[in-house]
Amino acid sequence: MMKKKWCVFSMAIVLVFSSTASFGAGLILYEINSPLTGTASAGWAALANDASTAFTNPAGMTRLDRSQLLVGAQPLIITSEFNPGSGTTFSGTDGGNAGGVIPSLSGYYVHSVSDRFKLGISLLSYFGLGVDYGDDWVGRYYVEKSDFLTLSMSPSVAYKVNDWLSMGAMFNVLYSILDSESAIRNLFAEPDGQLRYQDEDFGFGGGFGLLIEPWKGTRFGVTYYSPVEVSFSDVPELDGVGPVLGGILTRLGLNGASVGMDFTIPQWIMVSAYQQITDKLAIMGNLGWQDWSQFGNVDISLSVDPERTRTFNNDLEFKDTWHLAMGAQYRVREPWLLSAGIAYDSSPSDESNRSPDMPFDRNLRYAAGVQYDWSQNLTVGLAYEFIDLGSADIKKEGFLRGNLIGDYSTNNVNVVNVNLIYKF
Repeated sequence: MMKKKWCVFSMAIVLVFSSTASFGAGLILYEINSPLTGTASAGWAALANDASTAFTNPAGMTRLDRSQLLVGAQPLIITSEFNPGSGTTFSGTDGGNAGGVIPSLSGYYVHSVSDRFKLGISLLSYFGLGVDYGDDWVGRYYVEKSDFLTLSMSPSVAYKVNDWLSMGAMFNVLYSILDSESAIRNLFAEPDGQLRYQDEDFGFGGGFGLLIEPWKGTRFGVTYYSPVEVSFSDVPELDGVGPVLGGILTRLGLNGASVGMDFTIPQWIMVSAYQQITDKLAIMGNLGWQDWSQFGNVDISLSVDPERTRTFNNDLEFKDTWHLAMGAQYRVREPWLLSAGIAYDSSPSDESNRSPDMPFDRNLRYAAGVQYDWSQNLTVGLAYEFIDLGSADIKKEGFLRGNLIGDYSTNNVNVVNVNLIYKF
């Protein structure tokens, strides 16, 4: 009897709550409202020219001769249009543009205690994404809408050990919101039901950085960011559940059951180099690694009461990713500085395990920017970046949710950044 009870209990999880297993759209963003947007992030851990180094490499704060404030604003203009292919089970629309505009604002401050000792604080978002396909698209049983948004506050400290070595560390307090909706496929041709899952949580992490300057005009930087665990728990809102499925839930007492999901925002490491070629020209580059396989392991629990709690792991089979970037800065003449860069990130998934709430594969970035020294204390900057998220082929197969096969005919992000730097 107990085995039979758990069998029916598990079936109810599959019928109703399996959709929540794929919720969690996210992407690590290098676009943190700083002049680095103009180099496509090239020089992330080695450039250290402004207060955003408090996050990109806290050791770089020792290069700033004065206290400094940087504020930046930018919209992320996302265009993501799915093209359903043959073999997709259910009829419906293509979802139109599942992207939209995500506003962003960041701030960084570095306080110069002495020539060797610096304190800093960063307020930014470096992880998140959002999609909205509507409630009548072909993949509605996988996801209709999903937002995974974060905000980080990171105090940091740096110390210059000697003329060629600086060390820094940071503490990361991350606030996250998960808000997702999907359709529920009722049995026996009944109209679709709706499921909504929403919660918020705080996670904690940290990181450290090294900055090495073997000789003037040459810098090497290394920054490590620890994983951040966030746990969501919610009693999903269920609307329009048919009498058959509703009867199963009522019989098992699952109405009002709590669903928990544990995500690990990836740990990552960035290694960067900076080289001054002439008085006017400098080049820079990155090599990075991100632990997406860790993010792809989602622990899920369903609890009715302390005696009836079921936990399982949903392995999305993600792969770790690699990052490469190259960029340059050119001082045309005082007070103008031009920047440009390109970057590549490998894909964390392939068509068989890619979900429509994370519609990207390999990323290509193309960027350009300009900075103008308004005065000795004030610098203003403007940068543009185009992110190509790839065709993101999807080939999902499922008994209840059906097959979802296709790719994204248009899949990109346009970023326009404005930043101000003030030196005290």
